[in-house]
Amino acid sequence: MDPRDTPGYRLHRALSTLNNIDVNQLDPADQERINAAMTLLEQVSLLTRPAATEEANIQIES
Repeated sequence: MDPRDTPGYRLHRALSTLNNIDVNQLDPADQERINAAMTLLEQVSLLTRPAATEEANIQIES
């Protein structure tokens, strides 16, 4: 399985892309959108989607 197809990789890439944007050159509304997107992505967990654990081959012990 290609590691680039895992949810964690995609999440990391999305955060990296947002971090590379120079928000100082954006208007205030776009800066707020970028900040909101980054905050939401940082709060995401693989456990927020039930199928994500299966896609990532994660075993959850009870």
